[in-house]
Amino acid sequence: MMDSRRKILALGGARSGKSSFARHTAEASGLDPVLIATATALDAEMMARIARHRQERGPDWLTLEEPLDLAGTVAVAAAPNRVVVVDCLTLWLTNVMLDGGNVEAEIAALLLATRQSTGPVILVSNEVGQGVVPETPLGRAFRDAQGQLNQAMAEACSDVVLIAAGLPLRLKPAQSPF
Repeated sequence: MMDSRRKILALGGARSGKSSFARHTAEASGLDPVLIATATALDAEMMARIARHRQERGPDWLTLEEPLDLAGTVAVAAAPNRVVVVDCLTLWLTNVMLDGGNVEAEIAALLLATRQSTGPVILVSNEVGQGVVPETPLGRAFRDAQGQLNQAMAEACSDVVLIAAGLPLRLKPAQSPF
């Protein structure tokens, strides 16, 4: 059984295996799995992607869709008998920025909700700072905010795992093995 104080940040590039890592970790926890999905289906390709993820999770998962109020949803969903997976922080941050939200305030609220959660939380996030410098001011602002979000979450989490080519590399060790 996974310790209720456990907070895991799974970082990696696009299609690196972050979501699979989070799903398998949650399923191995012995707790009821809950997914907080931050994506919105704006086109057919995204609808198909969301459908594929639902099928991969199976019927044992409770899915909550929340593109903006992530802190509030984590606070409500977390419980000692549940493991909450947030997939993903990158899409959530995009949603907040495009909605004109206060990024610093939203990140602070998410940090507080994660730290105060009464059950384990697994957060999935993209590592976006290893590529080229974005061409547009919005792109650069997003890259900077994503880096700040990842650093803040890494500090708040008990475990940080970098996923590359489907392989987990522990960056911040856990007190017990996965």
